Amino acid sequence: MGILNKNEGGIMDVIRCDEQDYLIWKWRPNNSDSQTHKENAIRWGSSLRVKDGSIAVFVYHTKEGIKQDFIEGPCDEILKTSNLPILTSILGLAYDGKSPFQAEVYFINRANIIQQKFAAPYFDVYDPRFMDFGVPIAVRGMLTFKIDDYKSFIKLHRLDEFDKEMFDKQIKDVIIKEIKTVVSNAPSNNNMSVLQLERNVESINALVERKVVADLENDFGIKVVRFDISVIDIDKESEGYVQLKSVTQDITSAQAKAQAEAKIKNIYAEQKDYEERLRIQREESQFAQHMQTASGNISAYQTTKQAEVGIAGAEALGKMGAAGGANADLGGGGMNMTGMMAGMAMGGALGQNMAGMFNNMNQGLNNNQQGMTPPPMPTILYHMALQNGQSAQYDINGMKNNIANGTLTKDTLVWKQGMASWAKASDVPEINALFLDGKIPPSIPNV
Repeated sequence: MGILNKNEGGIMDVIRCDEQDYLIWKWRPNNSDSQTHKENAIRWGSSLRVKDGSIAVFVYHTKEGIKQDFIEGPCDEILKTSNLPILTSILGLAYDGKSPFQAEVYFINRANIIQQKFAAPYFDVYDPRFMDFGVPIAVRGMLTFKIDDYKSFIKLHRLDEFDKEMFDKQIKDVIIKEIKTVVSNAPSNNNMSVLQLERNVESINALVERKVVADLENDFGIKVVRFDISVIDIDKESEGYVQLKSVTQDITSAQAKAQAEAKIKNIYAEQKDYEERLRIQREESQFAQHMQTASGNISAYQTTKQAEVGIAGAEALGKMGAAGGANADLGGGGMNMTGMMAGMAMGGALGQNMAGMFNNMNQGLNNNQQGMTPPPMPTILYHMALQNGQSAQYDINGMKNNIANGTLTKDTLVWKQGMASWAKASDVPEINALFLDGKIPPSIPNV
């Protein structure tokens, strides 16, 4: 594009960039021949227009070598040393300051946010547990970036050789490489099934983004504004997917069955343990009752033994008396004195024994009447099913409290010793009675 300079005569150039989608764009004068140096010839009095967010880079040759001058937008000036001192060295190269001078002009886009779609085509991913089944997976998304440090960007990319299509391809190659690496290793590194990858887009996105951001900033000089994986697509028609799904479903079913069996065994073990505790309590109660009964009847036991002693003494006395009578000489006035003495001694002992027997009997009867108490009533424990699949034990008072606080309802499953299986609380008579008319009977008093 040019303008007519009436003072100088001829067409003056307007150096500006009207491109909408660009990263680096080279300016050329109108009708310039790209095969000659005319495309770099800038006329004295040409105007420079740089939009806000853009950078104009002048590249020119000096005796010291190639130099670059950067002019940041916004700028709309005539190329003169008075208003653009930065161009003094460029204009000094022109003859008498009015002839055309040689300089390449590039515009760098820093304002616009560049969005670029990416797509990793289907590639096989393997579950570490089933390496025979490769599942095809594709990943698609969007990269948003901009050029933040334009000087670093220029160092990484030659201005005169920059090709946006090649640049875009290189960026996509980096993204696809990182996607394949992360997705392929996700099942083993994150302990997840291949079939679960499509439900873990956020975690996969975070892993890929962390690596991609560093690579693109270091190797390409661009700042990643946003990295979004929109979808992880699993080819559900593939043979690998169908086979892997079938195998994992079988494993899941087997695990669920094993867990159910484990819970049943746990409940059965708890029942066995409860039955054993009831048996021990019952035997201890019976033993305590037996000991109490035995203690209460100890006097009768002593009386029985004393009676046996008395009977034995009487029999011995009778034998001794018979023996003494056989030796008595009544006609002659003679008598067996040894037998008589033995009989008297035995009789005294028998009398004392009988007296002690009756005395102990009276004392035992008195003690039994004063200290005899009935045995304690056996405690019945009930198992009540809880919402978490476990159970808890309560006596009748505990069941009443559970009804009062709403934990136990008529539909709650309960079980006690002697029942064949679990039953609703309303089907157990003594518990169902607690629900009648909403009244709960008082606790059983201690006798």
